[in-house]
Amino acid sequence: MNFSTKAIHIGEDPKKLQYGDAVSPVHFATTFAKTSIKQIDEEYVYSRSGNPTRDNLEKKLAALENAKYALAFSSGLAAETTILLSLLKEGDHVIAFDDLYGGTKRLFKQVMKRFGIEFSYVDFRILENIEKEIKPNTKIIWIESPTNPLLKLADIKEISRIAKSKGIIVVVDNTFASPYFQNPLDLGADIVLHSITKYISGHSDVVGGAIMLNNEAIFEKLKFHQNAVGAILDPFSSWLAMRGIKTLSVRMEKHEKNAQTIAKYLENHPLVKRVHYPGLPSHPQYELAKKQMKGFSGILSFELKGDINMAIKFVENLKLFFLAESLGGVESLIELPALMTHSSVPREERIKVGISDSLIRVSVGIEDVEDLIDDLERGFTAVKA
Repeated sequence: MNFSTKAIHIGEDPKKLQYGDAVSPVHFATTFAKTSIKQIDEEYVYSRSGNPTRDNLEKKLAALENAKYALAFSSGLAAETTILLSLLKEGDHVIAFDDLYGGTKRLFKQVMKRFGIEFSYVDFRILENIEKEIKPNTKIIWIESPTNPLLKLADIKEISRIAKSKGIIVVVDNTFASPYFQNPLDLGADIVLHSITKYISGHSDVVGGAIMLNNEAIFEKLKFHQNAVGAILDPFSSWLAMRGIKTLSVRMEKHEKNAQTIAKYLENHPLVKRVHYPGLPSHPQYELAKKQMKGFSGILSFELKGDINMAIKFVENLKLFFLAESLGGVESLIELPALMTHSSVPREERIKVGISDSLIRVSVGIEDVEDLIDDLERGFTAVKA
């Protein structure tokens, strides 16, 4: 079964539903009555432990990433926290990409570090950096590819090869690429992570997270903690995510087409210093992108030839690009990482990684691209005034 067919049909079988619903219904029940005490151990007892709507979503999510198992959570960070709580103990070590979503770094540095877990941050574009950082207590290699917000890539297949030889688990945050354009499990990763909030749901109306994997033993640990900690995705959000997934393939095609056009436009603009987009031949890892991704997705970032005040003036004069955090919705969003998504990262650390004050991140929507370029021209006109 191919991607679009799976996205529409998995978890939506009318033969398994009471009334033959063509669309899986929402099961709001918090508890499930039994006719005898012998039924207490059946599939559905209490919605935190298992809910028909969430289960259908998890089946769909697993299918999209070519996985055996999937778990849905109340947010991407809840999914990340569950991985760490399930698989690590005091004294364990994690190697992470130095360019990560600010919320992930905050979780690592300000929450998990308090429980005695060690974190190292290196540039994953150079494999030797990872090999040098591996210690006897290294348990996880944590990848974002492409990264947030600089769109750097990690060679997932080679890093997974190195990790397997050392018995280390590889976790890949695949949010930026979406399962339509990249499947880390097929490249050797052990766990793939998504913020459902982004491309999966695609309409800026769901906050959620997901984990997909093939290893049964790891799945059982994660499933136990999903229930024990309780950070589960609610039934209505699960239903909305399922609805969004049905159009994921067609949305991703338009996101990418628009982003490619805008990236080329920005690359040739005299007020733009640099564009970060893996679909441009000028991207340092363009060949790797073509090798491990099926497409380049709809996120890009660019740096203006100016300071943060110029960047602020630019984004505040746009009309179609909403000045907002998050990404992956049908509408175009724009933000300043230094002041928004990565404001929790100290400036000196941001600059060292490459996140300048004038860096602007764009989530390109599926509007008519001519209108989006006209809007960007409005921003450039404002900063030149």
